[in-house]
Amino acid sequence: MASQSRNNKILLDLVQQPGNNRCADCAAPEPDWASYTLGVFVCLNCTGMHRNLSTVSKMKSIRLDYWEDSLVQFMQERGNSAARAFFEKCVPAFYYRPQHNDCIVLKEQWIRAKYERREFTGENDKFLQTYTSDFFESTLWKKGRDNKQYLKRIFLLSQKDFTLRYFTKEDSKVAKAIINMKDLNANFQPEKIGHAHGLQISYLEDERTRNLFVYHENGQLIPQITTHCLKEGYMEKTGPTQREPFKKRWFTLCSVNRKLLYFKSPLDAMDLGAVFIGSQHHGYSVSESNGRCTRSGRWHCGITMETPSRQFVFMCELEQERREWMEAFRKVISQPMTPEDYANEATLRRGK
Repeated sequence: MASQSRNNKILLDLVQQPGNNRCADCAAPEPDWASYTLGVFVCLNCTGMHRNLSTVSKMKSIRLDYWEDSLVQFMQERGNSAARAFFEKCVPAFYYRPQHNDCIVLKEQWIRAKYERREFTGENDKFLQTYTSDFFESTLWKKGRDNKQYLKRIFLLSQKDFTLRYFTKEDSKVAKAIINMKDLNANFQPEKIGHAHGLQISYLEDERTRNLFVYHENGQLIPQITTHCLKEGYMEKTGPTQREPFKKRWFTLCSVNRKLLYFKSPLDAMDLGAVFIGSQHHGYSVSESNGRCTRSGRWHCGITMETPSRQFVFMCELEQERREWMEAFRKVISQPMTPEDYANEATLRRGK
C-alpha cells in the first residue's frame, strides 16, 4: 500500500537531483509538478501547457497530490535527463530552446513539438527532412502596409543563402521582399497583433526599419526566432531644439543594433526615425528630468538622454514606466560597442 508521505519525500528528493532540479521544458528552477506519463519534472507554467496534451501528458503535484508506488517507481526510472535524451535526441543546432521568461506561444510549440508531434526523437523522417532541408515554407497571415486587413502570404526561409522571402500569391515567381537574416529581428507580439500566435518581423529597407505583422493559425511559426526587443511602449518626444510641442510616439528599443525606434502607432509599417544609443565611454548617458521647464504635454515623468550630437527628452505617463525605460537604456549604455555598432552609428548619423 502506498504511503503518501513516503512517496512525496522520494519525489522531493528526486527533484533535487541534477537534471531534475530545473523544468524539463523551460529550465525554470525548483519545479513542483511532474508528468507521470512522460516521467519529467516541470514548473507550474509549463504544467498548464502539459494539461492541454491530455492524451500524452498527465500531471500531478509532487507536494500535494497522492502518488501510487508504481508512479513513483516510474519517475525514479525516468527523470528529465533520460526524457531529454529521448525526446530531444535530434533537435537541430539552430533550433531555439525556450527559457522560462520567453512568451507562452514559444514554450507551447516547443512542448507540443517534443511530446505531441515527437519531432526530435528521430522516429519520423519527415521531420528530419524538414529541418535539414535548404528551404522552409509557411503560409502566414500578414497585415497590409497601409490598412488593417490581414491576407495570406507565402513565406520562404532559405538556409542556403540565409534569407527570408515572402510572396503575395502562391504561384508568384518573384518575391515581394527578400530579407537578409542578419538584418532581421523577430518578436512574438500576441497582444499587439491581437492573435495568440502573432509575430513582428523587423528589417532594414532603404536605411529605415520596416515592420511586418503576421500570425500563424496554429502557432507553427517560422523557426530561428530571435528576441532582441528590450522594451516597447508609448512616450512623448520633442524636437531637437526642445521648444517644439511634445508628441506621443510608440517606441521600440532593440538591444542588438542599439537603436531606439519610434513610430506613430504600434502597428506602423515604417519607423518615423531612430536614435542610436552608444556606450557610456563614448558620451552616452541617461538621467531623470521633471519636465517642468519644457513644453511637455500631459505627461511629466521625464527622461533626458545625452548623446555626442544632441540631447533627447522623453516623457512617460507613469513613474513605473520611467523606471522601466531607464533600466532598459542603462542596460544598453553599459554594454561595450562592437565594430558593427560603430558602423551602425556612422550610418545613422549620415542619414540625418
